[in-house]
Amino acid sequence: MKKSIISFILLLGMSFTLFAGNPDRSGSAGASHLLVNPWARSSGLGNSSLSSVTGVESVFLNVAGLAFTKKTELLFTNTQYFVGTGIKLNAAAFGQKIGKSGAFGLSVVNMNFGDIARTTEALPEGGIGSFTVNYSNIGISFAKEFSNSIYGGLTVRLISEAIYNVRSQGVAFDAGIRYVTGEKDNIRFGITLRNVGPPMRYKGDGLTVSAVIPASGNTLTVEQRSQAYEMPSMVNVGFGYDFLMKNNMKLTANAAYTSNSFSKDQIALGLEYNLRSRLFLRGGYQQDIGTNTTYNAKSALSGPTAGMTIQLPTGDNGSVIGLDYSYRLTNPFNGIHSMGIHITL
Repeated sequence: MKKSIISFILLLGMSFTLFAGNPDRSGSAGASHLLVNPWARSSGLGNSSLSSVTGVESVFLNVAGLAFTKKTELLFTNTQYFVGTGIKLNAAAFGQKIGKSGAFGLSVVNMNFGDIARTTEALPEGGIGSFTVNYSNIGISFAKEFSNSIYGGLTVRLISEAIYNVRSQGVAFDAGIRYVTGEKDNIRFGITLRNVGPPMRYKGDGLTVSAVIPASGNTLTVEQRSQAYEMPSMVNVGFGYDFLMKNNMKLTANAAYTSNSFSKDQIALGLEYNLRSRLFLRGGYQQDIGTNTTYNAKSALSGPTAGMTIQLPTGDNGSVIGLDYSYRLTNPFNGIHSMGIHITL
């Protein structure tokens, strides 16, 4: 088992050379909705908590955190993405403890762009109805506690991007590991490899062209082949440290580095204040490496983030319900709002 864990760490480490940040390739990858964090708790920390996130929400940042699932978890989140554009995300996840050291997770994320006017070459002004664009992915995850210090996990993600007459489908894999140390397990390191999979390609009737041959009156249909596109692969490395206080209070500092294969690399910092596991206050900051301010960043998601959770017990068996909220500043548009419900049974 130790050899397997060491091999896994070496594999993730070598991926830095394969997926180093490359801004010259920006815009050449597809399935970009895989980069959007649909969960309120971790997004309020600016995606910096990949070494600290636990439970079913960890399936986005670091699936190894799923191994910390205590019983059964349910999570529902609605995100108003880039307020003013009409884009919305709805996400749901289920996590279940399996045996003494394993955990299973299932997550579903859907991004909807609202109704878009349908146009053709003959009717460029529309008036023939509308269509919708749907991006979705379904993740099946498993995580395991290998020892008191080492946790690992894997996610298989089924991806779909579609309009009414064109569709692209694919599969991607996420892998993550977490190392916990310190006298009170208050020091953590995490590393993940995300969105790795074969190229995707659009197919469908929308890529066909039909014409009538004047001489014979026959109809000729030509199917165009679309160019295949790559997944937005990345490697993430994170660090977390808990400052333990009196009266069941805790302050957690998080830091993360993201090596993107199709855009600039990013750094993220975050702080979370935990008051007796009832009130959580969060703040974070993301920035592209090589930019000085939010206003010359290459990503609209560069800048500060904030969030909070109010969590209350619902029974004597340890079940709780939490209300989550996060806000991410964006430039342009009017930010991103996420609201969710987190239930532990």
